[in-house]
Amino acid sequence: MIGQRRLVLEPRDVPLGGVRGMTVLRVLPHRNLPTIGAWCFLDRFGPADTRMRVEPHPHIGLQTVTWPLVGEIRHRDSLGSDADLRRGQLNLMTAGNGISHSEYSVGDDPIPLDALQFWVVLPESARHGDGGFERHTDLPTVELPATEGPDATATVVLGEFAATRSPATVHTPIVGAEVVLPAGSTVRLPLRSEWEHALLLVEGEAALSEHAMQRNALVYLGDSRTDVEVTSTEGALLFLLGGEPFESDIVMWWNFAGRTHDEIAAAREDWEAAAPRFGTVEGHDVRIPAPPLPPVRLLPRTRTV
Repeated sequence: MIGQRRLVLEPRDVPLGGVRGMTVLRVLPHRNLPTIGAWCFLDRFGPADTRMRVEPHPHIGLQTVTWPLVGEIRHRDSLGSDADLRRGQLNLMTAGNGISHSEYSVGDDPIPLDALQFWVVLPESARHGDGGFERHTDLPTVELPATEGPDATATVVLGEFAATRSPATVHTPIVGAEVVLPAGSTVRLPLRSEWEHALLLVEGEAALSEHAMQRNALVYLGDSRTDVEVTSTEGALLFLLGGEPFESDIVMWWNFAGRTHDEIAAAREDWEAAAPRFGTVEGHDVRIPAPPLPPVRLLPRTRTV
């Protein structure tokens, strides 16, 4: 068991540059904590008025979870998927042994855009399989009774929360849920004690067990909790993530999640050689080239908390 924790993971600005031309807030991975359950990556891009143009790029060994807050995003991938995504809907792409995709804001002009993007690392049983894409436009919600004030509402985006399950495909015991906390509300969020969890304040104002939360910072709670109390005076939008601690350490570089340096190097070489494992995204004349590997062997990321 990990035990109860209260570790604040502060976001950092990451310039994506190049044809992506965006700066994002990155919360995960953290130098002390590479995974929370199977969640291994969290970016927030926005809020901003922007023309998003993320050209085709590859992934292995993970799922991408795109959760828009404002604006519309067009997803195209090497499986032939072409889908627009908006608030309250989920795009879930499973990379398996290899996939490529692009993400554009809808329209030719800058639009208001804000979204969370997560990666979920795949276990050994799924990471060498075929790729897949799912779009879920009707996700389940659950009412969370308040101990004070109005009740809260949660949308179960991925996995299971409060005895309610998302229809999206998962490969490990996991939870991803958006929680809307009304003004003047105090709610106890139910947790599974054998899982580790973290809570992100997306918008508004909230306190976690009487400690004020910082917007865009992730509060890591560890495990061994059956619930946690959240309170908001003005109202808040939160995102809960967690799950069973992941089965192994991972090597993560660029858009790849693997287990060894050699596996990552082989995937990079395949992308640069336009190998069939990554396919082709229709409608694009350019794609994002892989950066050079660092001059040292990539090592697994290990937790220190």
